[in-house]
Amino acid sequence: MLDAIVANAAERAGADVRPGVTVTGVRRDRRGRAVGVYGHDHAGAPIDIGARYVIGADGLQSRVARSVGAAISEVRPADGATQYAYYAGIPWTGNEFFVGPRSLAGVFPTHGGQACIWICNPSADAKAARRRTASRTEAFGELLERSAPALAERLRHARRTSPVSGRLRMPNQLRQAFGPGWALVGDAGYHRDAVTGYGISDAFRDAEFLAVALDQALGSGAGETAALALYQQQRDQALREIFEITCRLAAYPAVPAFIELQKQLSAAIDKQAAALAARPVPGERLLATA
Repeated sequence: MLDAIVANAAERAGADVRPGVTVTGVRRDRRGRAVGVYGHDHAGAPIDIGARYVIGADGLQSRVARSVGAAISEVRPADGATQYAYYAGIPWTGNEFFVGPRSLAGVFPTHGGQACIWICNPSADAKAARRRTASRTEAFGELLERSAPALAERLRHARRTSPVSGRLRMPNQLRQAFGPGWALVGDAGYHRDAVTGYGISDAFRDAEFLAVALDQALGSGAGETAALALYQQQRDQALREIFEITCRLAAYPAVPAFIELQKQLSAAIDKQAAALAARPVPGERLLATA
């Protein structure tokens, strides 16, 4: 649903949206500057697209980042796991959170009467549950039963509408955010454990920072390196507090400490939201009033 909303908005804004294209690498000139991408379409036909700037918004395993050699500038322990599935058939009253020893589970209502049911815990716990059970679905149920028994009981009356998905050992890392002719945004440039559930907010924030920087580089005569360096500086400053809280939460301290960190997270999110709301909207003219 969100993919479609974003793609449709981009198309309405004038982007040439090409679904079904797989980018396999970045084209660079003799000086090493990114000048486009290459790959293939849904039928396997080769594609080659030139560009003033190549923006890698292609996730944790970013091919753009690998192609341009974007360095990882900071790495923290990656010991967290998350698993989730969608359920329907019972009423959902809103977002719910269940804190337990070495775990955080929850309910995120979505569309069509469904909700995303998820659980985060140390990777060692998730792997141990999988070894004790016959399937990923059974392991998911066991973890919920131990961590959020009231939620597990409610799900007995619900209908699972998706496979159980998830990931072990989620990286907490930052990459170099830009280079000659290229930049990274979202998980391609910065990834952290899902325990704080803030990754999409990070991506939208950084996309705005980057759009402003590229507008300056392309349209106002500002130096490219200076504009993109400011983008990286803004990104790194904006992510720092929540990144630090995430790394501490992903270590799953005792429940009282975990809850205190959740309170700090809530305050940090509110502070960042206020700071972003105070920024001028990109592209809007500022009108003087008499």
